[in-house]
Amino acid sequence: MRKKKKGKKGYVGLKINMAKAYDHIEWDFLVAVMRSTRFSQKCKNLIFKCISYVSFAVLLNDSPCQTFSPHLGLRQGDHLSPYLFILCAEVFSGLFIKAKEEKALHGLSIARGAPTTSHLFFADDSLIFCRDSLEDAQAVNKILDLCQSASGQLINLDKS
Repeated sequence: MRKKKKGKKGYVGLKINMAKAYDHIEWDFLVAVMRSTRFSQKCKNLIFKCISYVSFAVLLNDSPCQTFSPHLGLRQGDHLSPYLFILCAEVFSGLFIKAKEEKALHGLSIARGAPTTSHLFFADDSLIFCRDSLEDAQAVNKILDLCQSASGQLINLDKS
Protein backbone atom coordinates (compact mmCIF):
# COMPACT_ATOMS: atom_id res chain seq x y z
CA MET A 1 0.00 0.00 0.00
CA ARG A 2 1.77 3.12 -1.19
CA LYS A 3 -0.24 5.80 0.67
CA LYS A 4 1.24 4.91 4.06
CA LYS A 5 3.06 7.96 5.47
CA LYS A 6 4.44 6.81 8.85
CA GLY A 7 5.54 3.59 10.51
CA LYS A 8 7.77 0.74 9.48
CA LYS A 9 5.18 -1.88 8.70
CA GLY A 10 3.97 -2.27 5.15
CA TYR A 11 0.66 -3.75 4.08
CA VAL A 12 -0.55 -5.91 1.21
CA GLY A 13 -3.89 -6.10 -0.54
CA LEU A 14 -4.75 -9.33 -2.37
CA LYS A 15 -7.63 -9.85 -4.79
CA ILE A 16 -8.73 -13.49 -4.85
CA ASN A 17 -11.20 -14.82 -7.43
CA MET A 18 -12.90 -18.17 -6.96
CA ALA A 19 -13.19 -20.25 -10.14
CA LYS A 20 -16.83 -21.06 -10.89
CA ALA A 21 -17.67 -20.40 -7.26
CA TYR A 22 -21.16 -21.89 -7.29
CA ASP A 23 -20.21 -24.96 -9.30
CA HIS A 24 -17.56 -26.36 -6.97
CA ILE A 25 -19.15 -26.22 -3.52
CA GLU A 26 -19.11 -29.74 -2.08
CA TRP A 27 -22.47 -30.85 -0.71
CA ASP A 28 -20.78 -32.50 2.30
CA PHE A 29 -19.31 -29.12 3.19
CA LEU A 30 -22.69 -27.44 2.75
CA VAL A 31 -24.34 -30.06 4.99
CA ALA A 32 -21.66 -29.49 7.66
CA VAL A 33 -22.23 -25.73 7.45
CA MET A 34 -26.00 -26.25 7.70
CA ARG A 35 -25.54 -28.47 10.78
CA SER A 36 -23.71 -25.65 12.53
CA THR A 37 -26.56 -23.16 11.99
CA ARG A 38 -29.54 -22.59 14.24
CA PHE A 39 -32.05 -23.51 11.55
CA SER A 40 -34.51 -26.18 12.61
CA GLN A 41 -33.78 -29.73 11.49
CA LYS A 42 -36.92 -29.66 9.36
CA CYS A 43 -35.65 -26.55 7.56
CA LYS A 44 -32.20 -28.06 7.06
CA ASN A 45 -33.69 -31.23 5.58
CA LEU A 46 -35.91 -29.21 3.26
CA ILE A 47 -32.97 -27.13 2.02
CA PHE A 48 -30.87 -30.21 1.36
CA LYS A 49 -33.74 -31.83 -0.55
CA CYS A 50 -34.04 -28.69 -2.68
CA ILE A 51 -30.42 -28.87 -3.79
CA SER A 52 -29.94 -32.62 -3.98
CA TYR A 53 -33.11 -33.97 -5.59
CA VAL A 54 -32.52 -32.54 -9.02
CA SER A 55 -31.83 -34.58 -12.12
CA PHE A 56 -30.92 -33.75 -15.68
CA ALA A 57 -31.50 -35.44 -19.01
CA VAL A 58 -29.76 -34.64 -22.28
CA LEU A 59 -31.62 -34.74 -25.58
CA LEU A 60 -29.81 -36.78 -28.21
CA ASN A 61 -31.47 -36.82 -31.64
CA ASP A 62 -34.63 -35.40 -30.02
CA SER A 63 -34.80 -38.29 -27.52
CA PRO A 64 -33.99 -37.89 -23.81
CA CYS A 65 -31.07 -39.97 -22.58
CA GLN A 66 -30.90 -41.54 -19.15
CA THR A 67 -31.20 -38.98 -16.33
CA PHE A 68 -28.28 -38.16 -14.08
CA SER A 69 -27.88 -36.21 -10.84
CA PRO A 70 -25.10 -33.84 -9.82
CA HIS A 71 -23.14 -34.48 -6.63
CA LEU A 72 -21.73 -31.03 -5.98
CA GLY A 73 -22.33 -27.39 -6.74
CA LEU A 74 -25.15 -24.93 -6.39
CA ARG A 75 -27.34 -24.08 -9.34
CA GLN A 76 -27.05 -20.51 -10.56
CA GLY A 77 -30.48 -19.02 -11.04
CA ASP A 78 -31.91 -21.05 -8.16
CA HIS A 79 -33.37 -18.56 -5.65
CA LEU A 80 -31.87 -20.46 -2.72
CA SER A 81 -28.29 -20.64 -4.05
CA PRO A 82 -27.11 -17.10 -3.14
CA TYR A 83 -28.14 -17.62 0.48
CA LEU A 84 -26.39 -20.98 0.68
CA PHE A 85 -23.30 -19.44 -0.91
CA ILE A 86 -23.32 -16.70 1.75
CA LEU A 87 -23.51 -19.35 4.49
CA CYS A 88 -20.41 -21.00 3.02
CA ALA A 89 -18.65 -17.63 2.77
CA GLU A 90 -19.33 -17.14 6.51
CA VAL A 91 -17.00 -20.07 7.20
CA PHE A 92 -14.31 -18.40 5.09
CA SER A 93 -14.88 -15.13 6.97
CA GLY A 94 -14.76 -16.90 10.33
CA LEU A 95 -11.31 -18.28 9.57
CA PHE A 96 -9.98 -14.77 8.93
CA ILE A 97 -11.60 -13.46 12.12
CA LYS A 98 -10.12 -16.34 14.14
CA ALA A 99 -6.65 -15.72 12.65
CA LYS A 100 -6.93 -12.04 13.62
CA GLU A 101 -8.01 -12.95 17.16
CA GLU A 102 -5.05 -15.33 17.48
CA LYS A 103 -2.77 -12.56 16.13
CA ALA A 104 -1.63 -14.83 13.28
CA LEU A 105 -2.97 -12.26 10.82
CA HIS A 106 -3.05 -8.47 11.06
CA GLY A 107 -5.60 -6.52 9.08
CA LEU A 108 -5.38 -3.02 7.66
CA SER A 109 -6.60 0.03 9.55
CA ILE A 110 -7.62 3.01 7.41
CA ALA A 111 -6.98 5.52 10.23
CA ARG A 112 -5.26 5.61 13.58
CA GLY A 113 -7.62 4.11 16.16
CA ALA A 114 -9.95 2.63 13.53
CA PRO A 115 -10.72 -1.09 13.59
CA THR A 116 -8.71 -3.31 11.29
CA THR A 117 -10.13 -5.01 8.23
CA SER A 118 -8.65 -8.29 7.05
CA HIS A 119 -11.13 -9.21 4.32
CA LEU A 120 -14.01 -8.03 2.15
CA PHE A 121 -16.17 -10.36 0.04
CA PHE A 122 -18.01 -9.56 -3.19
CA ALA A 123 -19.74 -12.66 -4.62
CA ASP A 124 -16.84 -14.78 -5.95
CA ASP A 125 -14.18 -12.10 -5.36
CA SER A 126 -12.39 -11.54 -2.07
CA LEU A 127 -10.09 -8.74 -0.97
CA ILE A 128 -7.58 -9.75 1.68
CA PHE A 129 -5.58 -7.18 3.65
CA CYS A 130 -2.58 -8.03 5.81
CA ARG A 131 0.91 -6.95 6.78
CA ASP A 132 3.69 -7.67 4.32
CA SER A 133 5.26 -10.24 6.59
CA LEU A 134 6.03 -13.91 6.15
CA GLU A 135 3.80 -14.79 9.12
CA ASP A 136 0.75 -13.02 7.66
CA ALA A 137 1.38 -14.52 4.21
CA GLN A 138 1.56 -18.00 5.74
CA ALA A 139 -1.67 -17.39 7.68
CA VAL A 140 -3.50 -16.26 4.50
CA ASN A 141 -2.11 -19.23 2.57
CA LYS A 142 -3.21 -21.65 5.32
CA ILE A 143 -6.76 -20.20 5.29
CA LEU A 144 -7.00 -20.36 1.50
CA ASP A 145 -5.73 -23.96 1.42
CA LEU A 146 -8.15 -24.99 4.16
CA CYS A 147 -11.11 -23.35 2.39
CA GLN A 148 -10.24 -24.95 -0.93
CA SER A 149 -9.88 -28.43 0.54
CA ALA A 150 -12.98 -28.21 2.75
CA SER A 151 -15.42 -26.52 0.37
CA GLY A 152 -14.20 -27.79 -2.99
CA GLN A 153 -13.85 -24.26 -4.29
CA LEU A 154 -10.78 -23.39 -6.34
CA ILE A 155 -8.89 -20.13 -6.68
CA ASN A 156 -8.74 -18.81 -10.22
CA LEU A 157 -5.05 -17.87 -10.42
CA ASP A 158 -5.50 -16.08 -13.76
CA LYS A 159 -8.00 -13.60 -12.26
CA SER A 160 -6.38 -13.26 -8.83
